[in-house]
Amino acid sequence: PEPPEGGWGWVVMLAAMWCNGAVFGIQNSCGVLFVSMLRLFGSSDDKQLVFKTAWVSSLSMGMVFFCSPIVSIFTDLFGCRKVAVIGAAVGLVGLLSSSFVSTIEPLYFTYGIVFACGCSFAYQPSLVILGHYFKKRLGLVNGIVTAGSSLFTVSLPFLLRVLIDSVDLFNTLRVLCILMFVLFLAGFTYKPLVPNTKDKEGGKKGKFKLPPAKKICNFSVFKVLSYRIWALGIPAALFGYFVPYVHLMNHVKERFGDSVPEEVLLLCLGITSGVGRLIFGRVADYIPGAKKIYLQVASFFFIGLMSMMIPLCNVFGALVAVCLFMGLFDGCFICIMAPIAFELVGAQDVSQAIGFLLGLMSVPMTVGPPIAGLLRDKLGRYDMAFYLAGVPPLIGGAILCFIPWVHERQKLKERAKPVDGETTEKMLENESTLVSDTTEKPAKELDSGF
Repeated sequence: PEPPEGGWGWVVMLAAMWCNGAVFGIQNSCGVLFVSMLRLFGSSDDKQLVFKTAWVSSLSMGMVFFCSPIVSIFTDLFGCRKVAVIGAAVGLVGLLSSSFVSTIEPLYFTYGIVFACGCSFAYQPSLVILGHYFKKRLGLVNGIVTAGSSLFTVSLPFLLRVLIDSVDLFNTLRVLCILMFVLFLAGFTYKPLVPNTKDKEGGKKGKFKLPPAKKICNFSVFKVLSYRIWALGIPAALFGYFVPYVHLMNHVKERFGDSVPEEVLLLCLGITSGVGRLIFGRVADYIPGAKKIYLQVASFFFIGLMSMMIPLCNVFGALVAVCLFMGLFDGCFICIMAPIAFELVGAQDVSQAIGFLLGLMSVPMTVGPPIAGLLRDKLGRYDMAFYLAGVPPLIGGAILCFIPWVHERQKLKERAKPVDGETTEKMLENESTLVSDTTEKPAKELDSGF
C-alpha cells in the first residue's frame, strides 16, 4: 500500500526519534561514565586500568553495530514491533543489572553485551518502520529522527554529571533505565503497514515456514565491486573514530584539571553533528550518483586531522573549536550512508547492504578505544593515542576515492551488454532475411521458367 504520509506515522516518528536519542545519547555520553568508572574501580596498583575500563564503552558501541545484520534478518521475519519491544526489554535488563556490579569485569557482559544488543534490536526497526508511513517526506522525517541523537548527546552529559555527583554511578544507571522503559513503550507504536516474511509465508492462521536461506541472507551485494570497496574503506577509517568519544573527557581532566567544564566538548560535538546532518544531507541531494562518496572522503579527512590536533591544543578554547569541526563532519559521514548505499546496490538490496556494513564497522569501533587506553597506560599520556587515531580515517578516505571511478565503469559495462545483445539480434535478423531472399529468388526464377 501507498504510505499515508502522516497520520499515525507522526507518532511513529516521535517514537523513532526517542529511540535514536536514548540509544546513541547514552553511547555518545560514555566519556562521562568512563571517568566515573575510573574513579570508582580504579587502583594505583593497576597499570592497565584505562585499557580495561575502555573495553566497557567500546564493546557496547561495537555490539550495537555488530548485531545489525542479525537484526535486519529478524526484522524481516517477525516485523518491527516485536523486534523493537523485545530489544528494548533486553536493553533495560542489561542496564539495570549493570547498576548492581561491584567490579569492572561484569560490566563487559551486562553493559557491553546485553545492554548493547538490546539497543541494537530496538534501534534498527525504528529506521525500517518509517518507510511504512512515509515516502515523499521520508528525507524530512529521517532528518528529524536522527536529530534525536544529537539532542540527547547535547543534554545528557550535563544530566549525567549532576546525577553522578549527587547519587553516584550506580543510581545514575538506574535513572537511565527510565529512558529504556520509555523506549520499550515506544516500540508498541510501530504498527506495521507492510506484511513481514512470517505473514507472507504462512499467513495469520497458517504454519510459519522459514524462507530459503538466500532470501534471509542476501550476500549478492558483495558481487558489486564498488560496494566491496566501500565495505573495506569505511571500517578501515573507523579504527580511530570512537576514540575521542571515550577518552576525550579523561584527556581534558589530565591536561587542564577540574578547572574546565569538559562536558562542553560533548555539547559541541552534539550540536554541530546535528547541523552537519541537515546541511550535508541537503548538499548530497545536488551531487549526482556515486560522487556523493567524496563527501565521506572529505569528512574522514577532517575527522582524522581534528583527532591529530587534540594533543596540540594547550588552551580549552582550541579544543572547543576542534570539537565543533569534528562534530560537523561526523554528521556529514553519518547522514549520507543510506543515499550512498542506494546508489551502489539499488533500492532492493539496500537494507541488508547497510546491515552488513554496520556489522563490519563494529570490529574497528570496538578495538580502537582499548588500544588508545593501552597506549595511555604505557606512555602515561594520551598524545600518541590521538595522533594514531587520526591515521585510519585518512587511509579509509583514500580507499573510498576509487569508488566513483569503479562505479562508473560498472555502469558503462551494464549499458554495453544490452547494446551488444541488440546488435547481435539485429545481425541474426538480417542474416535470416538474406537467406530467405536468396531461397525465394531461385524459386521465382524456376516458376517463371515453367
